[in-house]
Amino acid sequence: MLRKLSIVAFAAALVAAPLPVLAQSKKDSVVMAMALEPPGLDPTNAAAAAIAEVTLYNIYETLTKINEDGSVSPLLAESWTASPDLKTYTFKLRKGVKFQNGEPFDSAAVKFSFERNAAPTSTNKDKSLYQAFEKVEAPDADTIVITVKYSEPNLPFLLGQAGGSIVEPKSAPTNITQPVGTGPYQLGAWAKGSSITLTKWADYRNASAIKLSKVTIRFISDPAAQVAALLSGDVDAFPRVAAARALAQFKADPRFTVLVGGSRAKTIVAINHRKKPLDDVRVRRAILAAIDRKAMIDGAVEGFGTPIGSFYVPGALGYVDTTGVNPYDPEKAKKLLAEAGVTTPLELSLKLPPPSYARQGGEIAAAQLAKVGIIAKIENVEWAQWLSQVFAGNGPHNFDLTIISHVEPFDLVKITEADYYLGYNNEAFNALYKQIVSTPEEAARAKLLGDAQRMLATDAVSAYLYQPQLITITAKKLKGVWKDVPQYENDFSTWHWE
Repeated sequence: MLRKLSIVAFAAALVAAPLPVLAQSKKDSVVMAMALEPPGLDPTNAAAAAIAEVTLYNIYETLTKINEDGSVSPLLAESWTASPDLKTYTFKLRKGVKFQNGEPFDSAAVKFSFERNAAPTSTNKDKSLYQAFEKVEAPDADTIVITVKYSEPNLPFLLGQAGGSIVEPKSAPTNITQPVGTGPYQLGAWAKGSSITLTKWADYRNASAIKLSKVTIRFISDPAAQVAALLSGDVDAFPRVAAARALAQFKADPRFTVLVGGSRAKTIVAINHRKKPLDDVRVRRAILAAIDRKAMIDGAVEGFGTPIGSFYVPGALGYVDTTGVNPYDPEKAKKLLAEAGVTTPLELSLKLPPPSYARQGGEIAAAQLAKVGIIAKIENVEWAQWLSQVFAGNGPHNFDLTIISHVEPFDLVKITEADYYLGYNNEAFNALYKQIVSTPEEAARAKLLGDAQRMLATDAVSAYLYQPQLITITAKKLKGVWKDVPQYENDFSTWHWE
């Protein structure tokens, strides 16, 4: 409560002060902010969504582009066709495109990028997708033919995600710090711990359509500081800002536009099945029964979320409501722990990455778990630590519980990966997923997707919490900023001052 009052009071004091002039005089530049600093600038190298927020469609481009409404349009590919069984896709590539180091973009670069993503040493977040490519052929410089081992109706969408960024072969080893792409922006400067500056690339194929010559991206993790930066005019735009507690003030202030949009994200309490007694489904069900989704939504994201019961969200094909499979029931949680032979108090680690939804949600979850005899020992870690200790495919998976929001759509495939951080590894689910991807007919696929959701809920694979609604606040005269977020990105090619 004190934290809430302090944020609101601070915001109120700033509103009461003389209104500063927002950074709208800089008609060809923008200062944007985001909560997390990316660990690198190669979106094909790591899973952090912050990488895509800086680089996707700005520095790097993909064959296809995912639009605000979730539709897919051409980008580096001018067009594509699919075989009737949806296993073979032929992409005709855009001609006359070059990389920022002067090298030509062609089918050889696409083939290199996709085969690199599938390599045994790859750390691409979508590695399993590229390993499912039976072959990638380049019959000529302007054509790529992808043959997938199974039917994949979503391939054009999936190739528009950050992991599908096309990289220039010679520059690929150094893209983490010296990114080279085909997009409208280049890296201008990176002040570690503070900001990244992108500058317009003069040789971009459609440079005249790009209105911003410079974008400065500041990193501000503290929610109170995020609010202050907007109110003071230091920041022109803050996509996915943690400003729910001050939202009414922003809505009432004529200097700002407030956008509340949907997402395909899934915020969960992830459970490490590799650790005892968490390999016992009764213990996992007890954890789920101890956690009140509504309290988590109200406390961690100020009510901006929709409850979910599996690794799937409303609006996606075949969605079914599974929130009733593991309802909030503390007494049931105690009984399940007793049935599993667990002696309480049971001590578990709860590793929390930096986002406010995780840190605030962790406090709430720990308090709820304590009421049933589970002591969740909170350990706050930085983003790089979380990625290496918790999430990395090669381990060490050093956690019992963690809170994280998975932002990619169509990522049920992750659950089937043997080295995935959850350690679920259920052959029945894997077989069901293979059946899903082998079913091109939409109604039949939707039914199977419902079966998959029910299996994940019944097996209590994770404590599925909510689908977040995301808040973006911008200066009133800044246009082209997305409200809805089918994936985490900031497409600066559409941003402009009115």
